[in-house]
Amino acid sequence: MPKDAPQHRIVFVFGALRSGTTVFRLMLDGHPRIKNPGEVDFLLDYLVPDKSHASGWRYDLGKLAENRVFLNSGLRLIEGKDGLELLAEFLDQYEARGSGVLTLNIHRNIGKVLQVLPAARIIHMLRDPRDVARSSIGMGWSGTLYSGINHWITTEAEWEAVSHALSGDRVHVLKYENLFRDIEAELRAVCGFLEVDFEPEMLEYHRNSTYDPPDASLVEQWRSRSTADDIALVEGKAGPLMASHGYVQAGEGRTPSGAEHLWLLAKNRVLVWRTGVRRYGFLTYFLEKLARYCGMEKLHRRLRNRMRDRSASFVK
Repeated sequence: MPKDAPQHRIVFVFGALRSGTTVFRLMLDGHPRIKNPGEVDFLLDYLVPDKSHASGWRYDLGKLAENRVFLNSGLRLIEGKDGLELLAEFLDQYEARGSGVLTLNIHRNIGKVLQVLPAARIIHMLRDPRDVARSSIGMGWSGTLYSGINHWITTEAEWEAVSHALSGDRVHVLKYENLFRDIEAELRAVCGFLEVDFEPEMLEYHRNSTYDPPDASLVEQWRSRSTADDIALVEGKAGPLMASHGYVQAGEGRTPSGAEHLWLLAKNRVLVWRTGVRRYGFLTYFLEKLARYCGMEKLHRRLRNRMRDRSASFVK
């Protein structure tokens, strides 16, 4: 255990973006003895190894202080605290917000979690990568399924690299598909893992959010909304990782030729640009890219914040 490692009994919800972690957070937060403040990737994004620091870690405080999610979190920086001591302080602040089991959503840095919080337990949230890719297109992050699956591959490859070090009692696997097909049974299992009784309020998450009531039709939408060739390309790209996570291929995946791969990348870029212009306006969208390329940090940050505010209306 690293020196000064926080001793909090925390459960992390780890899964790829668009895998259902947000709606699951709402379910958890509906329980009177479970609290979940939402996505906290910033807790680990800016925590970096530093042998000169007593704990072996330090925060990039400048970047942390500019992070929009951190600024909206209500957490306070404490003068004189850094590294694992500051991480422990942040967790203390979360713990102080009422009683109950603290759960925290992250989409990356699971290896770092195991380094700095070796006692942490994990709810690994999985969703069929073909639906994750399709959902990424809806968010405007990707233009094709072939590119939209990339972040799922990154997240789940990271999980595979470290999961062997976790004992079975420290991990609960929750599949999006199972959750929406039998929500009460799956939430009862989650409550058992968290060592709390199931509460029916968890099923009422939609009453205080923009999310719809539980709907099994949300499962496996890729079957009716994707072409056979799109699915073949995705399965050719992620087939082995899908299999290790229990997802069966619809057919024989294929790998594009070099020329087709370049064409798919170009197609994805054009479709993402088209969505961005439609969503944010031509000037804002391309000026943000220019500001980033030219290193105009203040302008870039202002434009990114404007785009994030606009994106909030599309997040669900």
